[in-house]
Amino acid sequence: MALSSAQPNLALDAPRLSARFWTVVALTGVGAGLAGALLMRLLYAIEKFAWSYGSEEGDYIDAVNHTSTPHRLVVLGVAGLVAVAGSWLLRRRRRNKGHAGDLAQAIWLGTGRLPFFRTVGNALLSIVVVGLGASLGREGAIKQTGAAFASQLGEWLRLSAPQRRLVLACGAGAGIAAAYNVPFGGAIFAMEVLLGTLAWPQVVPALVASLLGTAASWLLLPNLPVYPIDVTTSPFAQIVWAGVAGPLIGLAAAGYIWVIGWADARRPQRIMLVLLPVVTLVALGGVSIRFPEILGNGKDLVERAFSDRLTFGLLLALPLLKLAATAACLRSGIPGGLFTPTLACGALLGGLLGHLAAPLVPTLHPAACAIVGAGAFLAAATAGPVSSILLLLELTRHVQPLLVPLMLAVALASLTTRSFEVRSIYTARFHPATRAAAARTFAREKLHDRKPPA
Repeated sequence: MALSSAQPNLALDAPRLSARFWTVVALTGVGAGLAGALLMRLLYAIEKFAWSYGSEEGDYIDAVNHTSTPHRLVVLGVAGLVAVAGSWLLRRRRRNKGHAGDLAQAIWLGTGRLPFFRTVGNALLSIVVVGLGASLGREGAIKQTGAAFASQLGEWLRLSAPQRRLVLACGAGAGIAAAYNVPFGGAIFAMEVLLGTLAWPQVVPALVASLLGTAASWLLLPNLPVYPIDVTTSPFAQIVWAGVAGPLIGLAAAGYIWVIGWADARRPQRIMLVLLPVVTLVALGGVSIRFPEILGNGKDLVERAFSDRLTFGLLLALPLLKLAATAACLRSGIPGGLFTPTLACGALLGGLLGHLAAPLVPTLHPAACAIVGAGAFLAAATAGPVSSILLLLELTRHVQPLLVPLMLAVALASLTTRSFEVRSIYTARFHPATRAAAARTFAREKLHDRKPPA
């Protein structure tokens, strides 16, 4: 019997998962893991080259702080030129091949096919510009590469359209699992956020791909948590705070989703395709003279919020500045992800609300509030409450004392966001023209899959 989900294109019968399908899942997991690890190594190399950033120099923000104003402007200007040149080459390939390359659209609105070379090229471009300072996430490139492997293997082994969509999500989840060392969270994120289901026939392939991807990544990356944070907290004070802060975080997440959708819908056309990325990134370099924290994907910004190493003034200014920087990069057509920028905005907002409440509740710890806020904001913005909780547990490996307030904040934030905004940061980027074109493509694909094999 076919299982239904929130994603109408998914319907998949468990008995139809053949040996070919499991072969694609296994190869996808290993390929996504190795590719994700290589992309992470490339990101580190670019950051080292552009900002003299390495483990011995402190974090990314310290490295940017040690550079001069002309250095920041030049690096961000180069990032803009790279974005323009790379996007021009990728658009030429798109015109020649006639494919769309958006992962979420291929899963939700398409037929589970991605153009391999253009998708991988876009991923490489994204890693380069993020390493040079663009305020976007690194996970976009890693998800795309894992999904590109899945798409190509699915084509070679002639999987059906529902199976291709499933392995695309498995590849994306395996890439995230490998890059962030989160095998469980990566698998559930792929199913809950990218596929819109947690039914067991879909979860098991995702778990297999993610565990293989994570294990493969250990050949090149250390087996360590991304945020090794020890949490000190008063559980009851944190629960009360979560009950009050959860709806506020959910309301902020609804606004965040709207801004992301607005920015993505207004990507540049014609001459602005050349001008806007350069102007935006140079302007970002100018703002970084006062606020270097807005550069990059936000990983070290999250770590500072999780350890309460940001002043109240920065907590007041940075949530809006980070949102504005991320939206401006999207608006300019610069490729990149949204996971870590979203996590950063949530951590900053949670830390701010924690500092505001601390005088009233002396046992409240702003660092713990930042962690809970990050999980709640991520859950509300991605429409992935279960995966967000798991990701926070795996990213830190030390937040079990916060599990109850985290669950409460996630539930309240998600309910509040859905009252104002039914989309997520990923589906907010689906536009009416894209939906109509995808519907036509999907109808053709259904007819194609009904034909008997030659």
